[in-house]
Amino acid sequence: MSRLHCLFPGCLRTFKKNGDLTKHVNSLDSHKNYFVIPPSPISSPPNFANDEDQSLPSLSLAPSRSPPPPPRKDQKHYHRYLTGEPCDKHGVTLPPDTPAPPKHHPENQWYPFEGEAQFRLADLLFKDVEMSQGNIDELLNIWSLYQRQVARTFPEPCSSCSDGPFGTHTDMYSTIDSIADGNAPWGCLQTFVDPTLPGNAPEWKKVSYQVWYCDPDTVIANILTNAEFAKDFDVAPYVHLDGAGKRRWADFMSGNFAWRHAVYISLDNCTKGAMLVPIILGADKTTVSVATGHVEYHPLYLSIGNITNAARRAHRNAVIPIGFLAIPKADRKYDNDNDFRVFKKQLYHTSIAAILQPLRPGMERPVVRQCPDGHFQRIIYDLAAFIADYPEQVYLSGIVQGWCGRCSALHSDLDGPSDRQTCKLDQILCAEYRGEGRTLWDNFGMDEHITPFTSHFPRADIHEMLSPDLLHQIIKGCFKDMLVEWTLEYLAAEHGEVKANQIIDDIDRRLAAVPAFPGLRHFPHGRRFKQWTGDDSKALMKIFLPAVAGYLPDDMMKCLTAFLDFCYLVRCSDIDEISLTAIESTIQMFHHYRNVYETSGVCKHFSVPRMHSMIHYPHLVKEFGSPNGLCSSITESRHITAVKKPWRRSNRYQALGQILLTNQRLDKLAALRSTLMDQLLITRSNPLPTDPFVTGKEEVGPVDSGKALANVKLAKTQESGYPRDIAMLGAHIKQPDLEILACHFLCDQLGLPANTPEPNLPYITSKINVYHSAIAIFFAPSDHSGARGMKQERIRSTPSWHGAERRDCVLAVIDDNKQGFAGMSAAHVLLFFSFQHEGQVYPCALVHLFNTYGQQRDPLTGLWIVQPAFHNQDHQQRSPCLAVIHLDSLLRGVHLIPVYGSQAIPSELKHHQSLDVFKLFYVNKYADYHANEILF
Repeated sequence: MSRLHCLFPGCLRTFKKNGDLTKHVNSLDSHKNYFVIPPSPISSPPNFANDEDQSLPSLSLAPSRSPPPPPRKDQKHYHRYLTGEPCDKHGVTLPPDTPAPPKHHPENQWYPFEGEAQFRLADLLFKDVEMSQGNIDELLNIWSLYQRQVARTFPEPCSSCSDGPFGTHTDMYSTIDSIADGNAPWGCLQTFVDPTLPGNAPEWKKVSYQVWYCDPDTVIANILTNAEFAKDFDVAPYVHLDGAGKRRWADFMSGNFAWRHAVYISLDNCTKGAMLVPIILGADKTTVSVATGHVEYHPLYLSIGNITNAARRAHRNAVIPIGFLAIPKADRKYDNDNDFRVFKKQLYHTSIAAILQPLRPGMERPVVRQCPDGHFQRIIYDLAAFIADYPEQVYLSGIVQGWCGRCSALHSDLDGPSDRQTCKLDQILCAEYRGEGRTLWDNFGMDEHITPFTSHFPRADIHEMLSPDLLHQIIKGCFKDMLVEWTLEYLAAEHGEVKANQIIDDIDRRLAAVPAFPGLRHFPHGRRFKQWTGDDSKALMKIFLPAVAGYLPDDMMKCLTAFLDFCYLVRCSDIDEISLTAIESTIQMFHHYRNVYETSGVCKHFSVPRMHSMIHYPHLVKEFGSPNGLCSSITESRHITAVKKPWRRSNRYQALGQILLTNQRLDKLAALRSTLMDQLLITRSNPLPTDPFVTGKEEVGPVDSGKALANVKLAKTQESGYPRDIAMLGAHIKQPDLEILACHFLCDQLGLPANTPEPNLPYITSKINVYHSAIAIFFAPSDHSGARGMKQERIRSTPSWHGAERRDCVLAVIDDNKQGFAGMSAAHVLLFFSFQHEGQVYPCALVHLFNTYGQQRDPLTGLWIVQPAFHNQDHQQRSPCLAVIHLDSLLRGVHLIPVYGSQAIPSELKHHQSLDVFKLFYVNKYADYHANEILF
């Protein structure tokens, strides 16, 4: 931030890097009515390992991030041979600095639309509004009627007026279908039914299955020509070193996988100067309707590793559906039938291999493709990663349920000694033990009947390709299905059923009493609902620790804290060597403290594939970069736009064909929009869609803007019904000190001495504008953000929000020389307002300040604790420490959760009352990933 302000009224002065906070505090003695005691001194983070525990002498639940690196620039060392050198369309390498060939555009750059109006209308109705065919016709009829009415009224000026942009919805659809950009037609593969089958053969053997697909080579070509990716594209693998010479991992091309395969590929002289294009696949079943018979689809998605993680998560055309796999069905008597199980897996692998077959020539010899910067390049394909949850990984790797697809650990001791699993090892074992009954199945966890699709492609190893899966393995699998359930079972075992139910009810009331925060799901009845989604589990993670504090033993709290720290560390968009060490430390601490669940009798063993997957994450970070670029939440999110919403737009009868057509039209519109944006004919008029798994869409979401550290600005619209005079406004909101606080603020802004006598203070004579919210925009690439990593959230201070008062809390920076929360302070926003003085507009906030409670974080939760600041601790005479601060001193909103204490809270307590009722609050670093990165 460019300006950092102290939070003390009468001394909101801009501090320099070497500023001394003490002298500013001392200057406030003459203004004791408005003075707030500064936060307690903050020591270094404590070691959370028990003093007597010699097995973990160096572990800390929330290890400190690395200090600011020396002023040396980061360096990226690119691969020497697979460099992505530009060439002409025939593959001949061009001299350095040769400009990209000019793009040839038709005379009508809006073709096949007649002009901008037609395109924007089609884009609005089909993509944004998703208007039905009948409503489109009705709209066009009204438009045509209006045009004819105008023509009759003003015949001369409108003699050439047409009836409307389109005649009917059919005309609009036909025009969309004529778009050449982004065209990737769908085809169908059909299985062959053996005519020699006996009449009594199972029905699933006599059915011909259809697999719909589009050419992956064409899809990749469309991705590569998308100019929107020009600034978010890596042409070569690289090793990223920070200013201290330490390794960093972020996007896919920064990982060891891309570098290692580039080295192998470059051994062939024909590949020198080519560009490696790592192919990222993803597959997962999804249900579009439960009420009408569990209608399921099995889409297969494709992306490429050259695109940055932020762009892949934010841009719908970075992850493309290339196939819909068949889902064989059979009677219940075949549920455990071995032949049917083998048939489903063989059909699965055969289908994926057939869909990807057009890519094989480009895996052996470079092919020429145009890239986002307009240059042609010789590219070489390589199967790189597969995004899948654990059941899908079982299908993919040909393992037995309960075993690991990445290592050779025994299913009975997954965290025991093991080696890396490889397809070459599978082949050796199959050659040695094939046909020997269940030897491979029981001893090695292999299904000898399954040949992975990767066996048909060079350099591909499915065990090497399996990517990390934060959503299903860690968040839903480990946290919600294991740790939360084990915790509740512990309460029942420890206290008995009656007492445990009382405690669990109080935990539910604590969850319901959590104050609102942008993007945070509210639990009005605690955990008591049946259908849990991935977002429900994510939301519970953010607020679970404070809810169970006081009811669990210390080791169990430390286990949960270690697990949450792991989850948030691996989700960072940029991981360095120190962060990687911290990840390994949290895994060790989790493994150490999780034994409390086993000793308490609620868990028999920890040999569970989803929990075991944690030990692979440090290796996977090195292989693929940050796991947030390959998490299954990307494909889950893509299900919404590629499957579920198109299905809802269909007539439900043989809906797959309609889904494919809808996707094809959406891809064409998006591709044409990208082309028009590249020609500067249009700008991005619509904001990026918010994450479909985030509630409160009006409060938080991605924003497509340039990178910046942080910016907080008032809402666009001021509120009516408030007095415009500063003194009258203070009386109206029952804050009579507002005027004098604002005058002290103005005094500081004008650079006047802090001890200026009250009669000499500058007074505010302009009209006051009041706002009920402010918008914070900040760089948060680890969260759901725009293609440039920017995110926005709305901070509210309103007397009525869904029928109740809502006053959010904010983070203000007080000293940028201190790291994390040590250089910040929390404050409760009571009013957003602005005024003018000598032509200068001052956007402000009236806040109630918080002081840090204690000198270090809570040893069990790892969270800072704050308390509201008061002038006099005598409850009968004390008054809150208020201040008026400039919005430039704010970083973003902050989530505070009450420290509930040992007493059960009443069921009548509402969440909007919590900030006024409780005395102590946790500073919730788990509110989102950006908060976790800055509140250490």
